Amino acid sequence: MTSPSTPGAPHTTPHTAPPGAPPGAPVSPRPPVFTKDAEGLGPLTVTPLDPAVDSPLVHGWVTQERARFWGMGGAGPDLVREIYEDVDRRTTHHAFLVRLDGRPVALFQTYDPAEDRISECYDVLPGDIGMHILLAPAEGPAVSGFSVRLMRVLLEFALSGGRARVVAEPDAADDRAVALLTRLGFEAGPEIELPEIDLPEVYLPAKRARLCILTPHTPHHP
Repeated sequence: MTSPSTPGAPHTTPHTAPPGAPPGAPVSPRPPVFTKDAEGLGPLTVTPLDPAVDSPLVHGWVTQERARFWGMGGAGPDLVREIYEDVDRRTTHHAFLVRLDGRPVALFQTYDPAEDRISECYDVLPGDIGMHILLAPAEGPAVSGFSVRLMRVLLEFALSGGRARVVAEPDAADDRAVALLTRLGFEAGPEIELPEIDLPEVYLPAKRARLCILTPHTPHHP
């Protein structure tokens, strides 16, 4: 098992799609950095996102209305790829594709809060790790407790490698995300304003968010 700080593997020629993926869809040869049987869901893998291969899939997710809080609703395919190429070059921010039985089910991102704009909004402690998650559009009948079961495994991944706390900053208006995090044991703190970032390689508008923090001793609610 590898910690979330592991950089992505180099780009190589895409492989054919595994069982469960759309027929003919390319799949990055990057190996998973975390594998576990998710309770009631099946085998789960966490693999570094390969922008050259995975960005069309991610573009289809982030531009849907349901993903409006992700902040990329108006982005075209090229911009989405460029954004994740920038993430891929960094050592402090990482993007992962989460699969169940070979089928992509979530985009999971981790980052070092000390190297992120959130550091201006709270006191970062050694061992903190930040996270974002975007679930794929649902396919087939709903699975009871899917989000909670999936998140429990991903939190285990995020806390691996000696991490002390997980920090999340969902949009202040995203009540469903805050409710899910509190159910998982996060302490919902105050609203914060993430400052605008305007750099040649990235632009992020200011954002009202809710600071949520999970420590390993915090109990997970059923």
